[in-house]
Amino acid sequence: MNATAGTIDLITLEVIQQFIIASVREMRATMIKTAHSSIIYEGLDFSCALLDADAQLLGQSESSPAHVIPLPSQVRQAREFFAGVLEPGDVILVNDPYTSGTHLNDVAMIVPFHVGDELTAFVATRAHWGDVGGMYPGSISGRATEIFQEGLRIPFLKVYRQGVPVPGILDLIFANVRGREDREGDFHAMLACCHTAQTRLKELIARFGVATVRAGMRMLLDRSEQRMRAAIARIAPGTYYYEDYLDSDNIGTRPVLVCVAVTAAGSELQIDFAGSSPQVRGPVNCSLAVTATGAFVALKALLDPQGHINQGAVRPVTVSAPEGTVTNAQFPAAVGGFSEMRRRIESLVTGALAAAAPAYVAGDHKGASNHTYISSEARARRRTTIFYEYPAGGTGGFLEHDGADAMRAWDEGDFSSIQPAEVVEHEHALLVECCELRTDSGGDGLHRGGLGLRRVVRLLANEGTFSELSDRNILQPFGVCGGGAGEPNRFVVRRDGVEIEPSDIPGKVSGFPLRRDDAVVMESAGGGGYADPLERLTSLVARDVREGYVSRRHAEECYGVVLRDDATIDEDATAKQRARQRAAKTSLTVVAAEKDDFLDGRRTCSVAASTLQRLGASEGAAIEFVSPRGAPLRAWVKVSNGIADGCVPLGPKGRAILALTEGQPVEVRLLPGRREAAKLSAYIFNATA
Repeated sequence: MNATAGTIDLITLEVIQQFIIASVREMRATMIKTAHSSIIYEGLDFSCALLDADAQLLGQSESSPAHVIPLPSQVRQAREFFAGVLEPGDVILVNDPYTSGTHLNDVAMIVPFHVGDELTAFVATRAHWGDVGGMYPGSISGRATEIFQEGLRIPFLKVYRQGVPVPGILDLIFANVRGREDREGDFHAMLACCHTAQTRLKELIARFGVATVRAGMRMLLDRSEQRMRAAIARIAPGTYYYEDYLDSDNIGTRPVLVCVAVTAAGSELQIDFAGSSPQVRGPVNCSLAVTATGAFVALKALLDPQGHINQGAVRPVTVSAPEGTVTNAQFPAAVGGFSEMRRRIESLVTGALAAAAPAYVAGDHKGASNHTYISSEARARRRTTIFYEYPAGGTGGFLEHDGADAMRAWDEGDFSSIQPAEVVEHEHALLVECCELRTDSGGDGLHRGGLGLRRVVRLLANEGTFSELSDRNILQPFGVCGGGAGEPNRFVVRRDGVEIEPSDIPGKVSGFPLRRDDAVVMESAGGGGYADPLERLTSLVARDVREGYVSRRHAEECYGVVLRDDATIDEDATAKQRARQRAAKTSLTVVAAEKDDFLDGRRTCSVAASTLQRLGASEGAAIEFVSPRGAPLRAWVKVSNGIADGCVPLGPKGRAILALTEGQPVEVRLLPGRREAAKLSAYIFNATA
């Protein structure tokens, strides 16, 4: 070992690596054992991390990347805020989204670690508090228009100085949140988990010495950087584009455009979100830290899924976004739904890289966090409680296999997919009536998308409230390489046997009043499919029908598989049905346009009236250009007399996204796709401000 020279032997290095991993996992175990809120000890909506003295991420547990990846920037800002005056026993609390936070519910605790008087490391945790004040119970509101409506905003605060609580600070915080007892309990759980990490760091340094540990930290970061650079270097140099939309800004139903350009140059990537919509009045904005997180998470999952997640892996990636846009929102923009934007960013980066690395492409996942809040009077404790859940959905089909059913997506760490009914019913005045897979929800494909979840929760108290913040309730999770879209999210209230729409904008609900025996019906989205569903093995379709994943009608209409009454395959009828469906596909010829056309934040494409008729669409309808090797391109059609029948002009970025040149055919499909629900179609086709 030669720590003074900055290097140590590989065995010692691996011991230090595993010690760091074990320490953050012990932090995690401590949090689970001591937290008061079920969203933490059952939902696992928290994260733990260790950082070096320069606030470089060293290690994380099975945590949400959305929590952890922004932490280094937030820790650096905390250090600067206190001008380096950080002493042993100090504890910092912060939830400010504009200091590299996420949203107000995610409260971060930062604890400096000293060897003697020298700052050596930081330990940190970020946990979702079930309430931080704001408009409605749970704090996250689908209709918030500014940060002040979303709850208590905590700047960098020292809540402990040299191991002693600062008088009044915690009382001020807890006096402004609902469910004080749970919030206080979760705070002390966070404190215990940080103390656990400090104990383990002391043991590590006692074993190896501070010089060796520091050298090991540097080497671990450098090693991860080398791995990531090697992965990036395999991407063909060039700039790759993609664009996608959120359903709406949560105020109107006009979709929100998000754009990305990914430039690969040697072993580095530059990711630019210029062209994205200005920040909106609704809560689907996010900070630049969150945008960078979404981009990195997608890259790490695609390019180097087996490598350790630390600051070294982040170094080769540069992320930029214009200030005042939805991907770099400025105060006082509402950001409660930041994770809806983060998921669009992940989809964007994945879609852009499809052209560069088609083997990595997969159908879109459920595409939303599905923040669901139901307040009720708890029977066990005789007080108001807040049930918080984020219904899992399907992940996308990919080259090797179908997507996963009702699972947390790859971007969510080890979040629990489904909280146990026993816990829900014990902690809240609620009854879980139903929890099952959602038939026909997965996107059709050679490899189908995973199924969404159907969960029905009935209120047993006299009154309560329901809030929801989710995306992909209107625009479906997309399929890739010709695969179909998954079914969108759907959240309604069932009252006296009748389903009620709790909001005029799907998925955006704020404090809808509930009565006894009202049931909240949660139906999460399925993942997008991979490749042409008419190429799926008929035996797999028949199996899906037997298992209840796919209905008999859906098998015939979308996969072209005809089943007899005894559920065996009618091979002759299937061959004819598939031939008819292939013949019914609509393809248009690409014409090279000088520019890409956008109107009110939506891509538009001009077609002849006869072409529109052939599509079976009306002017203003949403369509999807199918990419044979990646993610589709979505646009809204308009009629132009100057366009030849069967042709469609596409600008430079549109052609680049689809990897098409002038004169090539492109398949076009009408959205919303499989289920022509009149209301859903109206939202897509007639989007308004």
